[in-house]
Amino acid sequence: MRAAPSPEEIRTRNLAVLLRHVHHDGAVSRATLAERMGLNRSTILALTTDLAAAGLVSEEPPGQTGRAGRPSLVVRPLAHRVYVVALDVGADRLAAARVGLGGSVLDRTETERPRGAFDPDEVITALVAMARAMIDKATPGAVCVGVGVAFCGMVRAQDGVVRYGPNIGWVDVPFGATMTGALDLGLRVVVGNNADLGALAERERGVGEGVANLIYLHGDIGIGGGIIANGELLGGASGYGGEIGHMIVNPGGRQCACGSRGCLEAEAGELGLIAATGRSDPTGRVSVGEIVEAASRGDVAARDALHRAGEWLGYGVANLVNIFNPSMVVFGGVLREIYLASAAQVRSRVAVHSLRAAREQVRLRTSALGDDAPLIGAAELAFTDVLTDPLQVLTGAARD
Repeated sequence: MRAAPSPEEIRTRNLAVLLRHVHHDGAVSRATLAERMGLNRSTILALTTDLAAAGLVSEEPPGQTGRAGRPSLVVRPLAHRVYVVALDVGADRLAAARVGLGGSVLDRTETERPRGAFDPDEVITALVAMARAMIDKATPGAVCVGVGVAFCGMVRAQDGVVRYGPNIGWVDVPFGATMTGALDLGLRVVVGNNADLGALAERERGVGEGVANLIYLHGDIGIGGGIIANGELLGGASGYGGEIGHMIVNPGGRQCACGSRGCLEAEAGELGLIAATGRSDPTGRVSVGEIVEAASRGDVAARDALHRAGEWLGYGVANLVNIFNPSMVVFGGVLREIYLASAAQVRSRVAVHSLRAAREQVRLRTSALGDDAPLIGAAELAFTDVLTDPLQVLTGAARD
């Protein structure tokens, strides 16, 4: 039989649960915490006292409540004292942010990169410089409790090895371990797929907040997908689940970077859209914006290309609706623009090709976090350890 948890294990678990509430909501009264956690107020007082002593939260009186009696103190995360560094490796940019406990973006920077193969050593050197710049600008005495990276490819979750990054030429790169050693902060750098992290970000802080069954589609050169089912991210047997961009929607169609033909990203992504208009401009994100603008002015080629992309995107979404029965499908990255310009075609295909029962509850939405969804998701990934064992992680964390 499994032994009952010790008092210390119960305390650690309760500290973590309480801190997660504050991290997600930003400010929560002691009374609300007691109600949510099913604990008495004296226990909540002891827990918040411990977290406040560690510098993770503050307690302060609420504003005017209009109610009789002494109001319950409000517990807030100390965003400027406890933070993580989030990094995003996209197909055409590198981005970095310092994100405080509670999800506040305290600082952010990005740099564009030419498309094509990325040299791993150059990328790691650039990311380390960006991360250190974020740390150097932190408030004196602030504590970095984690580093998370969103990566545009297939990532082995347990060690951060990039198994395959088709659009930047990476295969089996020990990215997480190399970043951990190069930063030398005493913190493990955790790495996740950018679309998976975008899904987590939209569920935690975006348009899908609180939605238990959600699919996030992220477009840049390719199309990635993050699938949340019953509140859990679906990773698959090895963590590579959600490669929605390589779903075949048009057998024998356009050549894809993965070697197949007719993948969703080849037909509905930015490269397919650009090619359909007869352009050869490699600036991708800019070209998509120009195509959308041209279509709005009546350009027939641009309009037809967007409608065609919308048709293929609709086929892909219909398949996802039939398989996963999500409550929401979120379009992020350049797919946000493509969807907005071809929503009629996408919705039509979903209506015709998905099962009525499966689509009854689904809502099609655009990302509330924009291009930063993977970056915000990387921050949430980096907070995992401190939200699991707050006091232990803080004891060994890197200080400014």
